[in-house]
Amino acid sequence: MRFQLDVVVWRGAIAESRHRIEAAVSDPDGRLLAATSVPRLVTTFRSAAKPFQLLPLVERGHADRWGFGEEDLAVMAASHTGSPYHLGLVAGILRRIGLAERDLACGYHDPVDPASLDYVRNHPESRSALYNNCSGKHAGMLALALAEGWPTAGYQHPDHPVQQLMRRSVAESCGLAAGDLLVAVDGCSVSVFALPLGAMARGYARLAAAADDGDARARALARIRRAMLRYPRAVSGPGRLSSELTEKSGGRVLAKGGAEGLKCLALPERGLGVALKCEDGQARALGPAVVAVLERLGALDAERLSTLAEWREPVMRNVAGIEVGTLRAEIRSLAPVGA
Repeated sequence: MRFQLDVVVWRGAIAESRHRIEAAVSDPDGRLLAATSVPRLVTTFRSAAKPFQLLPLVERGHADRWGFGEEDLAVMAASHTGSPYHLGLVAGILRRIGLAERDLACGYHDPVDPASLDYVRNHPESRSALYNNCSGKHAGMLALALAEGWPTAGYQHPDHPVQQLMRRSVAESCGLAAGDLLVAVDGCSVSVFALPLGAMARGYARLAAAADDGDARARALARIRRAMLRYPRAVSGPGRLSSELTEKSGGRVLAKGGAEGLKCLALPERGLGVALKCEDGQARALGPAVVAVLERLGALDAERLSTLAEWREPVMRNVAGIEVGTLRAEIRSLAPVGA
């Protein structure tokens, strides 16, 4: 199925602006089952790569060596809000491996969690890298370095064995060679990878279909998926699109976002992966786009789709709180994918 997907911003009855969405739906073998016009669009994986960056720690047995539980794995795959809950999880990981906040190379940024944001504004001396939404991923990378006997200093640099292993793991999970990935520096200072949207979807299809009785990689992916499904608020936070999709779908959708308008989905019941990219990088378009694609794929029944109404057609309000418009997805079928 080939389709076109736009999210239109309506101010009253006026179409004020339009977000173009590129999307790809893949099975674990890389067959595109549905796509927009540019499924080979190359873009950065950003935080949607985190389940695959976590893979070596689990696949090589180091998660068991450190005694990490599912909640720990979930926050290692997280883009969290900096809430006390998240900070406690990351701090616990660091204590377990004998390191501290100062060993994190991700830097500080203001937390999304309102209570935490209010706290650090009133207590600026409390600011630390723990609040960074990638601090869980960084704690996992430090645990990997220690378990492999690699230096922890400089673990964020692209030539460090941790980042080299991340590159191979992400590439292989998405059906590519490590050399196929373009590499730059992410917002949290580690390597960020660029690859085709269809390859991202394939990686998430493998995450969706991984079986507990498969090979070591499949078992590791299944364990990561299970952790993310059981602790969606560790992966994201209350009221955020990723956690809402996972919770309200009853685990039928595992969602993970990335900066600059990226959202990836694993559909465990179908063994499919979906990758969506808002070309202009605006995250506000992702809710309507994701719900439209899930509906078109028949991935959720009407009752579960109804619980996502606020994401299907978000309301816009002005500074006085007056409702002034909505965002709505427009999806229409084009030629078959192979045409």
